[in-house]
Amino acid sequence: MQRLLDEIIGYNRSFVEQGKFEPYLTSKFPDKKFVILTCMDTRLIELLPASMNIKNGDVKMIKSAGGVVSTAFGGIMRSIIVAIYELGAEEVLVIGHHDCGMGNINPHQMKAKFLERGIPEDTIQILEHSGLHIEHWLRGFNDVTESIKSSVSLIRHHPLVPKIPIHGLVIDPKTGKLDVVDEGYEK
Repeated sequence: MQRLLDEIIGYNRSFVEQGKFEPYLTSKFPDKKFVILTCMDTRLIELLPASMNIKNGDVKMIKSAGGVVSTAFGGIMRSIIVAIYELGAEEVLVIGHHDCGMGNINPHQMKAKFLERGIPEDTIQILEHSGLHIEHWLRGFNDVTESIKSSVSLIRHHPLVPKIPIHGLVIDPKTGKLDVVDEGYEK
């Protein structure tokens, strides 16, 4: 049986040799001048860009579980700030989706899965005694709309984010329909 990485590298060799990369050539700067934070859900990989008329090179796309900004100074915020200051993004869209796995996540069950997969109980206790509240860190959300509004608010009020439009939307992962839950344009 062929291993996943071998399969990927074999395909990639052919992809490069045949010049299949050429239609994707673009610059590192987003043509449409905005950055999207969205969920890593597999249903959104092609559906979200298609539903928004986004092509390769149009936007910066950041993906995380739930499309959530959970901390003001973590990697997600750093990526948004870099997109704004270094890559020319002038607006931010936070896009969650209905039927999100983060809405159903159970931190207690995930801790049990750590143990099942061989993470020692001692490691979990060391992390917790070091200040990481694992269950808080892993918690999901009950309402995708409220989760999006919370992330939008964190970005909008971040001390390093300039006064630019920050929007919140929810997409239906079946139809691609977008609903605006927080419009960021000044009234």
